[in-house]
Amino acid sequence: MKNAELLSKMTLEEKVSLLSGKDFWHLRGNERLGLPELMITDGPHGLRKQNPDGDQKGLSNSVPTTCFPTAVTTACSWDTDLLYRMGEAMAEECLQEKVSVILGPGVNMKRSPLCGRNFEYFSEDPLLAGELAAGLINGIQSKGIGTSIKHFAANTQEKRRLTMDSVVDERALREIYLTAFEIAVKKSQPWTVMNSYNKINGTYASDNGYLQNDILRNEWGFKGIVVTDWGAANDRVLGLKNGNDLEMPSSNGINDKKICDAVRNGTLDEKYVDIATDRMLTLIKNSEAVLGDYTYNKEAHHKLAAEICSQSVVLLKNEDNILPLKKGTKIAVIGEMARAPRYQGAGSSIINPTKISDAFDGLIALGFNPLFAPGYNKKKDEINETVIRDAKAVASKADVALVFIGLTEEYESEGYDRSHLSLPKSHLRLMEEILQVNENVVVVLSGGSPVEMPFASDVKAILNGYLGGQASGIAIADVLAGKVNPSGKLAETYPLSLSDTPCFNYYPGTELTAEHREGVYIGYRYYDSAMKEVLFPFGFGLSYTKFEYIDIKLSADKIKDTDTLTVSYKIKNTGDTAGAEVSQIYVSDSESTIFRPVKELRAFNKVYLEAGEEKEITIELSKRAFAYYNVNIMDWHVESGDFNIMVGASSRDIRLEATVNVISTVEAEVPDYKEAAPCYYMADVQNIPDEAFTAVLGRPIPPTTLDPTSEITFANSLGDAKFTKWGSRINALLNAALDAVTDPDDPTTVMVKAMALEIPIRNFVTMSAGVFTEDMANGLVMILNSKNPVRGLSKILKGLVGAVKNIPELLKAI
Repeated sequence: MKNAELLSKMTLEEKVSLLSGKDFWHLRGNERLGLPELMITDGPHGLRKQNPDGDQKGLSNSVPTTCFPTAVTTACSWDTDLLYRMGEAMAEECLQEKVSVILGPGVNMKRSPLCGRNFEYFSEDPLLAGELAAGLINGIQSKGIGTSIKHFAANTQEKRRLTMDSVVDERALREIYLTAFEIAVKKSQPWTVMNSYNKINGTYASDNGYLQNDILRNEWGFKGIVVTDWGAANDRVLGLKNGNDLEMPSSNGINDKKICDAVRNGTLDEKYVDIATDRMLTLIKNSEAVLGDYTYNKEAHHKLAAEICSQSVVLLKNEDNILPLKKGTKIAVIGEMARAPRYQGAGSSIINPTKISDAFDGLIALGFNPLFAPGYNKKKDEINETVIRDAKAVASKADVALVFIGLTEEYESEGYDRSHLSLPKSHLRLMEEILQVNENVVVVLSGGSPVEMPFASDVKAILNGYLGGQASGIAIADVLAGKVNPSGKLAETYPLSLSDTPCFNYYPGTELTAEHREGVYIGYRYYDSAMKEVLFPFGFGLSYTKFEYIDIKLSADKIKDTDTLTVSYKIKNTGDTAGAEVSQIYVSDSESTIFRPVKELRAFNKVYLEAGEEKEITIELSKRAFAYYNVNIMDWHVESGDFNIMVGASSRDIRLEATVNVISTVEAEVPDYKEAAPCYYMADVQNIPDEAFTAVLGRPIPPTTLDPTSEITFANSLGDAKFTKWGSRINALLNAALDAVTDPDDPTTVMVKAMALEIPIRNFVTMSAGVFTEDMANGLVMILNSKNPVRGLSKILKGLVGAVKNIPELLKAI
C-alpha cells in the first residue's frame, strides 16, 4: 500500500471515518494526523460550490463561477484539445474556491432523447464521449484538481433512477454503456469514479463487485476512488467489500458504525477498510499540494466560454446561403430567448454565472441594428395572440427574421424525463405566424436534446445553439454574422419522431426494470442499420465553406488483429472562407456471424484549413476498431474477414472507402443468434420478442412488476408501498401535497415532485443529517407493512424531538 506507515498509526474508527463525507460537500480530515478536510462540488460544466454566506439554500445557493457550455454542446465541437482548455479553466476556478474534486464529466449514453439529463452527457456514441471526457479530465487534473467521471453505469433515464434495474445484455453493456468510461479511465485516470443509483442486472451499482473491481480496477487498471452518487449507498458493508471506497454525503455516522461493527464481529475483513483508506489517503495527499491561494481571470474565462460555444454550435440548414448575415441587412430578432437565453440545464448542475451575454446585444455589438419582439413568455407556455401579433408585425418589416425558440427550463431537468419531442406550443405557433409574413426565416434553437421540427422544410436556415453557457449570446451572434465559421457537428441523431427511436416501446421501462432490448442498436447504430429516415444524422453539420475528401490510403490491405492499420486521406477547403472540418472514420464488418451495426465510429479528426488549403490526415486503427465483445470468451474478438473503412462528413455522408482483410489471432466460437434472435440481424429491434431477448441476455428476463404481497424494506420507496393499506393512504396524501406546492413552470419543484415518491426509505435516514433516524425508518416500514402500525407510529413520534434538533444541521448541510 502507498500509505502503509500512516495507516499503521490509525485506529479502526479513524480509518473508517475517511470513508464517508463529513457533510454534503466535505471529506473528513484528521487533525491528529495532520490530514486536512477537502471540499468537493458539483460540475460538470462549471463549478457549483455552495455559498455558506448566501441567503438561499439548495441548488440556487452557489458562488458565482463561469457557466461553460454543457456537454451536449461541447460534444458537437468534436475537439478534445478544446475540452482540455475548458478543463484547465474549470480547475483554475476550483483552485480559487479551494475545491479539490469537481463532480464530472458525465458519460452516460443517450439511449433515448427523452432522458431529462441528456444535456449533461456527451453523445450516443461511446468513442466520442470517452475521448471528449478524457480531454476534459486531463485538462482539469493537469492543475492538480480531481474529477469524478459519472454515472457508472448504464444510467440512461431519470424515471425511477434510484431503484430501477437496468437489464442489459453483456455485449451491449461492454460495447455501448461501459466503453466511454473505459476510454476515459485508460487515457486520463480520473481521481474518482462515481456510481450511478440504479441496479445493473440485479445489483446496485454501489454494491457491484463485477463493475467496481473486476472490470474497473482489474481489467482497466483504475487507480483512484469509487464514490457513491449522493445517497446511492445501498448496503454499505457489502459495497465496501465490492470496491466502493467513499460514501457521500455523510450518513451521520450510521454506516460508519456498521462497518466498524462488521469488522469487529468478523463479517468484514479489515483489509477492505485498509485498501479503501489507503486510496483516500492518496486522494488527500494529491489534493493537499494545491490548497493555496489562487485567483482566476473571470473575463478571460467568459471569452473562453464564448469560444467553446462558437466552435460547438451546429448549422443544420443554410438554404440560399442566407447565413452569414450580410452587412446592412435589416433584421428582426424574434423570441424572448434572444435576450433571456437558455444557456444551461436544471438540477444539480445549475451554475450561478459570473455574467450573461445575449445574442441581441451581441448582434448590436457587431454593427447590426435589429428590431425586436419577444414572441412568447419563456416562463409560461401560453399562446398570447397579442404578443404573437406584435412579433408578426416586427418580422414583416425585416429582410431576415431571426427566430429564437427552443426547450424552456421546465422541459428538461435532472429528476424527470420528457414524455415527447415537441417544442413549446407557443414557440410553434409563433413559427407558423412568422412564416406567413417573412420568407427569410432563420431559426436559432436552444435546448439540451433533440426536438421535432415541423417547420424545418419551410425556413431558410437552422442554427442549433444547444445550451451554450453564459457567453452563448456572443458565440451565436458571431456565427450568425460570419465572424466565426460554424464547425460543430451533431453528437447525436435527430429522429423525425419519437416513435422512430429504437427503444420507443421500452422506455422508460416497467415498475422494476429498464429493459435494454435494443441491445447495441442505439443512436445511429440503429437508424443507419435499419435504414430509418432521420431529420438530421449523427455527425452532421454545415459550414460557410466546402470541403473535399480525396486520396484514401491504407498501410496494408491485409493485417492480423494484433497489427495497427494506418489510414490516411486528404481534406481540401475548396471554398473561399477559412474553416474547420470534422472527418469521421467508420468501420463496417462486411460479413459476420454475430449481428453488428452497419457501421460504427472508430476515430475522428478536426482540422482547420484556410481557403484553398489541403492537409493529409493520418489515423491509426487497432484491434478494437474491428472487434466486438464475445460473451463466450468474455473478451474482445475479431471475426476474420473483410472490413470496410469509411471516411465521412457524417454517418450518412461517406466520402471515401477502402477495404482491409483482418485475420483473427484468437480462435473462439462466435455467438450465432440467427435462429434464436433473427430480428437483431435486421436491426428490427423495436418489438423484440421475449424469447429473442432471453437468448441475447443469456438468462431469464427478471420480473417487471412489484409483487403486492412482498414486504416493504429500506430499499423500497414510498411509491412501492402503494399496494399496502397504509401505503396507499400515505401516497394519496403526499401526491395531494406535492400537487399543491409544485409549480409546473419551475423545474426544481417539478424535479422534487417527480422524485419524492421514488426515493428509497434508506435515504430518509442517510440523507437527513440525523433528522430521520433508523428507528423512525423502522417505524415507517412497520406502518407500511401493516405490522403493528401503532408501535411504528410511536417510533416515529419518539424520534421527533431529535429530528427537530437536527433540522438546522440538515439545512446547513444542503
